[in-house]
Amino acid sequence: MAAKRDYYEVLGVERNAGEAELKKAYRKLALQFHPDRNPGDQEAEEKFKEAAEAYDVLRDTRKRQIYDQYGHQGLEGSGFSGFGGFEDIFSSFGDIFEDFFGFGGGRRSRSRVQRGADLRYDMQLSFMEAAFGTEKEIDVEKAVSCSDCGGTGAAPGTGVETCPQCGGSGQVGRSQGFFTVRTTCSHCRGQGQVIATPCTTCRGQGKVLAHKKVSVRIPAGVDNGSRLRLTGEGEAGGPGGPSGDLYVFIHTQPHDFFKREETHVICQIPVSFVQAALGDTISIPTLKGETEMEIPKGTQPGDVFRIRGEGIPSLRNGHRGDQIVQVNVKTPTNLNKKQVALLKEFAAMEENKFTSKLKNILKSGPSRAAN
Repeated sequence: MAAKRDYYEVLGVERNAGEAELKKAYRKLALQFHPDRNPGDQEAEEKFKEAAEAYDVLRDTRKRQIYDQYGHQGLEGSGFSGFGGFEDIFSSFGDIFEDFFGFGGGRRSRSRVQRGADLRYDMQLSFMEAAFGTEKEIDVEKAVSCSDCGGTGAAPGTGVETCPQCGGSGQVGRSQGFFTVRTTCSHCRGQGQVIATPCTTCRGQGKVLAHKKVSVRIPAGVDNGSRLRLTGEGEAGGPGGPSGDLYVFIHTQPHDFFKREETHVICQIPVSFVQAALGDTISIPTLKGETEMEIPKGTQPGDVFRIRGEGIPSLRNGHRGDQIVQVNVKTPTNLNKKQVALLKEFAAMEENKFTSKLKNILKSGPSRAAN
């Protein structure tokens, strides 16, 4: 599979292009490569889909932010999978295609079906589930196709009828200068068909509310605000129309020990002042278990050490961040008599060393003291 082109390059716009500029650029390409203008041209169809995908990402603030920061891989990691086909494109950007003044009427006739509504689900994850990824099964209440009428909305044994006003096209036209302006038929609301005997189960809607179990694969490295898109798991569309999508928004819970900073994890480790002074090898908790870390002699409070590759994987390329360990030197309390005596002896030695060093500096004169 060929590598995807840069979305800004596809639309021919600068990276700071605004909404109006993006829409203008996409409309131009959509007209140029529209399938009705290029029948049987596979290359034109691919360019048509490519332009639609680029516009869909760049007009959406969240998708654009992910793309600008992480590229195509970041979008894939967030659950974005592009359009399933032409019907998805026409239903998503119908306002743009309505401006084409009757152009591609046959295509619009096929795209008049109604796409199902998108749904949102807010998912709570533990810190570790977000770090390593997981799979969850969720219960979603949504509108599904009515099983009694097969989603047509017509009572069993009956069917839909061709709209007498538009003759089944879903549109009516009127002349305006050299153009024929086509608008949605008000009698059938663009469906091209009407229901004489509605289904009693769904009351002619073709859809009923139902609960469905949906499996969601959570990629490793998601964070607060990550959004996963499950194509086709939204509400059912109108008769013959595609289902909407289900968007899963991620909310991660804090951890008692670790904190997260992008792909890095941060923790604080207590050590005794003896360990800090003399050095030691200590056991450090990591996301994957325990590992040993060297505390060098003379470690000071607040010193920071880095354990490479023990962080969280990036959604963009899968590379793990680091674990950052901050040392917290603990002052001893509840000393016994022997410990107090030893510390006083140590303090006296340190005082003698300091006094001796100070005397040497004073003896050496102003020039050396300045150094």
